[in-house]
Amino acid sequence: MAAKDSPGRQVAELSDATSDENILNILAHRCFQYFRAQPNPNTGLILDRSSNFDQRADGYSVASIAAVGFALAAFPVGVKRGWISWEEGYARTMRILTFFRERMYENRGFYYHFVDVRTGERVWKSEVSSVDTALFLAGALFAGAFYAGTEVAELAEELYHRVDFQWMLTDGGARPHSRTLNMGWTPEHGFLGSRWAHYSELMILYLLAIGSPTHPIPAETWRSWERPERSYGGHTAIGGDLPLFVHQYSHLWVDFKKVQDGHADYYGNSVQATLLNRRFARDHQGRFMTFREFWGLSASDGPSGYRAYAPVLGRTDGTVCPSAALASIIFTPGLIIADLRSWLKHKQLHRIWGRYGFADAFNLDANWIGTDVVGITQGALLLAIENHRSGLVWEYMMGIPHIQRGMLAAGFGDPDR
Repeated sequence: MAAKDSPGRQVAELSDATSDENILNILAHRCFQYFRAQPNPNTGLILDRSSNFDQRADGYSVASIAAVGFALAAFPVGVKRGWISWEEGYARTMRILTFFRERMYENRGFYYHFVDVRTGERVWKSEVSSVDTALFLAGALFAGAFYAGTEVAELAEELYHRVDFQWMLTDGGARPHSRTLNMGWTPEHGFLGSRWAHYSELMILYLLAIGSPTHPIPAETWRSWERPERSYGGHTAIGGDLPLFVHQYSHLWVDFKKVQDGHADYYGNSVQATLLNRRFARDHQGRFMTFREFWGLSASDGPSGYRAYAPVLGRTDGTVCPSAALASIIFTPGLIIADLRSWLKHKQLHRIWGRYGFADAFNLDANWIGTDVVGITQGALLLAIENHRSGLVWEYMMGIPHIQRGMLAAGFGDPDR
């Protein structure tokens, strides 16, 4: 690690920050630095993960398509905050979108979940992923709106137009009456056996698919996925027993505060899911030492590998993802900022704070601290903080005709924007 960004300097940076705005700016800038540091110079693809504590330890070569989507949104945030110039943000965005148009493997417009950062070739026998493609598209469309009237906007539209959502809905025609999207496809086995049929991070995928100008799926698909409620500690939420990230990802792009579809208040639901997640940790402080001060049960690294932790006994071992908790700042800002201030005073801060901010996850019971940060977690926190501060992503996304068309068809009313 370079001396100029030593652990002592990193923690001192936080100690010198006094206002909430300054603290959030430091945290967001750390997240942003991940996307500025990790693109491959030739492809623009973003590493799925990177070491948070020692740049000499970086030896990763796998990119995540979803992390690329978050990068496409991160660059405009960096421009707004003065961390990079308009020209630099534009050039980085063009490099990514040009590579996707000219060299990236795609199947009916969908992309592999994980690829080689240097070539874009598939790795780990990963699937052509519908939801990860949607996160990439969300970032591309946001960038296109931010850089309106430029080649970036043209490329974003071109990539979105070629996605055949009907193909993913019907399993290539084998299920013509299907009303739920498939999770993906592999060349070895064809379409996966799993579908987006229950509440999760799926909302952004369905809205993009319904709003597609070229291959839209029927509006009734929005009503076809199930919305099971779960209660705990006085809080009830659709998907309340799911990892925290599923309640955040679609909200990072779409502002659901002022609109409802007749099925649910999705923004209010995420508020309740956040409170449920936090309450679960508080109620199990005696079982897990980490929960005495921290919370944030989500998909993250853990002592036994990457897991989808959730507020259910048997689906947690005391591991927390602080950045996932903090990304709920768009739902419960006062609570999140108060917890953040408390965490910044914790005696373990020097161990869990690195060059890109908080460790992806840690478990004090197991004396384990994750050495890496994960791109999608960094991106989610960056976008959440920016939406809390300025509403930047919401402002541009809610003005995109495709998003408006998808929301209206799904039954959302006019939010009077």
